[in-house]
Amino acid sequence: MSVLVYTESEQGTFKKAAQEVVSYAKGIADAMGTTVTAVAVNGDSPESLGQFGASKVLSVQNDALKAFNAEAYSDVIAAAAREEDAKVVVISSTANGKFVAPIVAAKLDAGYVPNVTGLPENTEPFQVKHSVFTNKAFATTEIKTEVKVVGLAKNAYGVHENATDASTVDFSPETNNGNVETVSVDKATDKVTIADAEIVVSGGRGLKGPENWGMVEELAETLGAATACSKPVSDMGWRPHSEHVGQTGKPVASNLYIAIGISGAIQHLAGINASKTKVVINNDPEAPFFKAADYGIVGDAFEVVPQLTEKLKEFKAQNG
Repeated sequence: MSVLVYTESEQGTFKKAAQEVVSYAKGIADAMGTTVTAVAVNGDSPESLGQFGASKVLSVQNDALKAFNAEAYSDVIAAAAREEDAKVVVISSTANGKFVAPIVAAKLDAGYVPNVTGLPENTEPFQVKHSVFTNKAFATTEIKTEVKVVGLAKNAYGVHENATDASTVDFSPETNNGNVETVSVDKATDKVTIADAEIVVSGGRGLKGPENWGMVEELAETLGAATACSKPVSDMGWRPHSEHVGQTGKPVASNLYIAIGISGAIQHLAGINASKTKVVINNDPEAPFFKAADYGIVGDAFEVVPQLTEKLKEFKAQNG
């Protein structure tokens, strides 16, 4: 019996979420006195997952699975769980993870809890803490089924090195692609994606127009961050909808979220509330975002942001 973990990769490279979810699974395995088995689909160097605590990696190399397909991927994960007699299956609460996890749970007759924020409070009974009501509150839930599926919230646990010699085994389960066909996948490859970014710099209507977005992009480039925006900004066509974060856009769970000229509507705050540290720059001291922020600067963004960027560049130059 082991703890099974599904590790996401993109074009062969394991995502940060994969490293985090293996680290988390190692914590559960230690508490239960067992080991971690990872299942990797078309991942390069699967043995590298041993760095984060996997003792065994089931490596699936299948050209038919190059594009994500929830039905087919759930077949792989469920088959791996049966192969390893896994009683706990851990899947990151990424966009793809939230899609595939409930299907896996159904195939394994397992209870499923998404957005889990830490290691189980108990393993007998198996109780986990997770965020609810769009990250406004927390609940502790007991999973009573024999097999348990845990959805780990992004950036909730962090990446921890647990050097382990991982054995790699070829795994070729039968899969069903269902009625879904991926025609094409279009991605912006020259930028840090919001989903994987540890730092996000976001702008709102306070920037007054798309012509002023250069200072947001310069700050983001200095920090190695992704750029994002509020819903009104994307609705007005200032920025692409792919950058819209919030309850009706993309959720953000970054380590640092910097909001520039964003008042902080409840829908926006709900989508970024899982971020660990929130910084707001706004010239309105009554902006709702200040109540939710960890740090706030009351001032004109057109003065504050260039100065902040310059200071960060100086710091980087001095410290390499």
